Amino acid sequence: MSGTRTEPRAADGAAEAEAGGTPGSGPDSRTAHDPARRPSLRGWFDDIAMGLRFAFGGGREGWLRTCLTSVGVGVGVAVLLFAASVPHMMEAQDARKASWTPTSTFQEEPRKSDQTLLSDTANTEFRGESVRGRILDPDGEQPPVPAGLEAIPEPGEVVVSPKLRELLRSSEGDLLKPRVPGEITGTISKEGLAGPQELAFYAGSDDLTSDTASRVDGYGPQEGESQPLPAALMLLIVVACVVLLLPVGAFIAAAVRFGGERRDRRLAALRLTGADTRMTRRIAAGEAAGGSLLGLAVGGVFFLLLRESATAVRVQGLSLYSSDLLPHPGLTALLAIAVPGCAIAVTLLALRGVVIEPLGVVRQTPTRKRRLWWRVLPMLLGVALLLPYLGGFAEGETQSDVDTFQLAAAVVLILVGVTALLPWLVESVVRRTRGGPVALQLAVRRLQLDSGTSARAVSGVTVAIAGAIALQVLFGAVQEDETTLSGGPRFDSQLLVSTPAQEHATAEALRADLDRSQGVRETIALTSSFAIPADAGPDGMEDSVTVGDCASLRTLAKIDSCEPGDTFVVTDSDPGATPKPGTTYAMDDPAGDAKSGDKGRAERWKLPEDARPVSSHQAHDDFSVTSGILTTPEAVDDTRLTQGYSDVHVRTDPGNEDTTEHVRNTAARFSMAADTFNQTDTRVSQEFAAIKRGIYAASAALLLLIGASLTISTLEQLRERKRLLSVLVAFGTRRSTLGWSVFWQNAIPILLGVALAAATGVGLGLLLLQLAGVPMSVDWLAIGGLASLGGLLILLVTLLSAPVLWRMMRPDGLRTE
Repeated sequence: MSGTRTEPRAADGAAEAEAGGTPGSGPDSRTAHDPARRPSLRGWFDDIAMGLRFAFGGGREGWLRTCLTSVGVGVGVAVLLFAASVPHMMEAQDARKASWTPTSTFQEEPRKSDQTLLSDTANTEFRGESVRGRILDPDGEQPPVPAGLEAIPEPGEVVVSPKLRELLRSSEGDLLKPRVPGEITGTISKEGLAGPQELAFYAGSDDLTSDTASRVDGYGPQEGESQPLPAALMLLIVVACVVLLLPVGAFIAAAVRFGGERRDRRLAALRLTGADTRMTRRIAAGEAAGGSLLGLAVGGVFFLLLRESATAVRVQGLSLYSSDLLPHPGLTALLAIAVPGCAIAVTLLALRGVVIEPLGVVRQTPTRKRRLWWRVLPMLLGVALLLPYLGGFAEGETQSDVDTFQLAAAVVLILVGVTALLPWLVESVVRRTRGGPVALQLAVRRLQLDSGTSARAVSGVTVAIAGAIALQVLFGAVQEDETTLSGGPRFDSQLLVSTPAQEHATAEALRADLDRSQGVRETIALTSSFAIPADAGPDGMEDSVTVGDCASLRTLAKIDSCEPGDTFVVTDSDPGATPKPGTTYAMDDPAGDAKSGDKGRAERWKLPEDARPVSSHQAHDDFSVTSGILTTPEAVDDTRLTQGYSDVHVRTDPGNEDTTEHVRNTAARFSMAADTFNQTDTRVSQEFAAIKRGIYAASAALLLLIGASLTISTLEQLRERKRLLSVLVAFGTRRSTLGWSVFWQNAIPILLGVALAAATGVGLGLLLLQLAGVPMSVDWLAIGGLASLGGLLILLVTLLSAPVLWRMMRPDGLRTE
């Protein structure tokens, strides 16, 4: 291999200085040095049209180069089309969800009439999948009908979603059938489902009461403005969008430069036919435009194919109808203009470092060091844009459009700075690398000759990892901020079954049923409600009342001795808020009795004078009762606690995988309103959970894009080096050595890029934490996992390119024409 990037060429101006028919001096030449002979507008179009002909009519080599470019651009375009579909997707899903939401959800409950119905939730979960259920009981002949239903199901009937019908008909559905009450008589249509993979049902009933069910007079969008997202969550969305989309631009920019060396040699041949420098640049721009235009078409085909198959995919509980994926017209038009424009701009910028002469191509030699000063400017400018927000947003403050665009621009500039720094870093490292195995030397020598191509190929990976690390830092901190303790007693339980307290339907009754369930080892039962002092009036402060046997109460407080009939008062709170023995309480909600016309019927109960003070357990991972009354069932009639919840904590047999489903079935037989979920210490806000699902779904698509980017880039580089590989094999170089050289050629830029990405990502993430106003915390394990993604990509790309590499290392690669 030569140590320069100079190919055979004539001296500057030598061809033009020759007389007669020498190329470049004939009457048909359009030279750049003669303003009078500058081409007309038609000449510009002719040059661009010639470039298009080269793109589509350059023989097998031309078609292969154009196909690689179009596939690379097409993958990026498909991802951008999906991104352009997000506004319509969100609108369509929000509209469908609103169509089954009662209009009275956030309003005063309507009066009973011929046009109302009672609705009760029957949500459940089956092997990690959420199941949305509703029980409907019409009050008259003209009840409101949720979207997706033709009519309200009769008692004993149930209408299910297509996916739920399919599940119930399978062998796995036997465990779910007890929680879907009634005979299936219909299917919910598309208008009543969030997505095609949603599990949902509506069941008819005739025994709902207003004590537990809600009265509904209509379904549809809610009145009033929706609550804006907190600043931290909005910042998370902005950063996620930038992180997920910026690598796509880097991928497209790399794809349009496929076959650059062969293109430059072809342009040198055009110089022999009389083309000047400007003409060759216009021809190159036309060729790049041709590949990018074909890439637009390929991207559209990819998008349509993936759009039709989107109905079969469910990621983090999110599924879509193909009609939801409709790109925004304005964004689509912008994409159609921006992609060819980007392709032309990247091509012209690449030609600035190349001198194309009639007898060859001269490239900038590696002795000319890349300058560092301008490569750090984007990062510095991005940090400058973030400085006004380092104090954080005020509590409850939301971001304006200007804030959003400024934050997005700052993140873009910092991540773009990574792509600018990477070529300088790779060049600096490989210039100083000496020695090592033959495979490593071959890879290093190749990078010394042309490190820019490899750096561009992995720039998308570097941007993605840097952004992902920054997003992970922000993600973890926001998750901690958006997570609250869910509560659980000091009992090593796996499941919690909770149901509204009903008359004669206490926690003990639910516990008795659960004790007989398959896989249940032990249970504790607690009924929790509240009581208002009788002399405090409807607006008085209530005290919590928790009823359970002695063993159950000991899981909540430090109780030395306990007998049936004992009562305890928790004294951990403010002494003024501690219940006082001898106080008479109204056990039912007086306001609730007044609404129903039963004022004055509230049960009275007197807190015994001998109620003993106790302290609650205060361990950080326990449920701490900081105030209230603890009592045994013998001391109070717990059937009168109709305003609270009956909770049963279940310890299960770890050897039975379906214990959870059996427990849910038992709870559903007891009450369709029962909720069963895994006992955890935390619960995450719904907004954060929805953002998390969307980010994970988009990240999965980004990983596929990164893998495709590296694979296509590696294959294109191997194709350019086909003859060189054949020469090395002919001289006795082992194929395994060449295979390892390809590995190191990918590994060195990626490892350097990952190191740069990790440093940039952590720094950016810490800056974003200041903006979000959340405590600083870094999950180094998660960051290590993201960084190790680079190593996995090296192995994946090497394995995918191995068959092509082996096929190119054949003697017939020496043949030339």
